[in-house]
Amino acid sequence: MKNYIKDRVSELNNITWPTQKQAIHSMITVIIIMIIVGFFLSSVDYGLNQAVLKFIS
Repeated sequence: MKNYIKDRVSELNNITWPTQKQAIHSMITVIIIMIIVGFFLSSVDYGLNQAVLKFIS
């Protein structure tokens, strides 16, 4: 058990965290992709909703 904990601590010391600039860049990229996907899915949902409404009427 002692070796296991020692190995885990050793692994944690090898982690390289992103810089603030890298983190901000990644965050902006994720937000932009989320907005694009959101608009796409909203458009598909609206289009299918209109098609179903026309089909029902």
